[in-house]
Amino acid sequence: MTTIDLTLGPRPDEPGPPIGGPLTYPPDVEEALREDAAGIIARYPVARSALLPLLHLVQSQDSYLTSAGIAFCASQLGLTDAEVAAVATFYSMYRRTPTGRYLVGVCTNTLCAIMGGDAILERLENHLGVHAGGTTEDEQVTLEHIECNAACDYAPVVMVNWEFMDNQTPSSAIDLVDRLRSGETVTATRGGALCSFTETARTLAGVGEPGAAGVPGAPTLAGLRVAQALGMAAPPTDGEAS
Repeated sequence: MTTIDLTLGPRPDEPGPPIGGPLTYPPDVEEALREDAAGIIARYPVARSALLPLLHLVQSQDSYLTSAGIAFCASQLGLTDAEVAAVATFYSMYRRTPTGRYLVGVCTNTLCAIMGGDAILERLENHLGVHAGGTTEDEQVTLEHIECNAACDYAPVVMVNWEFMDNQTPSSAIDLVDRLRSGETVTATRGGALCSFTETARTLAGVGEPGAAGVPGAPTLAGLRVAQALGMAAPPTDGEAS
């Protein structure tokens, strides 16, 4: 009989244990968070539905989720720390260690890999002197190896604080991180100027300044154009005339 061992748990470049950091916030920080949290929670008919944006809110404070942040969310929503941590550790957007000013994620899933994603990640690791999951000494860039970015039509794709940088090459990716580290204003391929990771977290929480809205490009709309040319349409839903 053949025995196969399957190692379950975080990806190799994900640090553990899951949640650490300070246990409490200073009083002034907690008061500011409470004010923002009240506005977020008020948008939902059931308070616990606000958990995901609240996690982004506390992540904006320290650039990652801390024990203090978990406890804060739990206290605001009437949940236990364990219930909050169970959700927080499920989603990869919630960081478990301090994050640099720019979170640079390289996709190496199927199409991006075929188009050069692995080469991009390797070159960035060598150029920055960190492995995936690490942060540069100047705390400007955290490099991350990520799965599909849902942008296969622009592969290979690099994301900076969840904004798309399309059709990358090893050379363009190195130029990108060098520009970020130098303090130059960099604009996303399909969005506005890139802001810091913590500012992005506040936007995702619904309390920051919204960025420029992106628009779909020609490759994204190719299937729609074909469908229209062929007179194709979705089948009618219940209640619609056939």
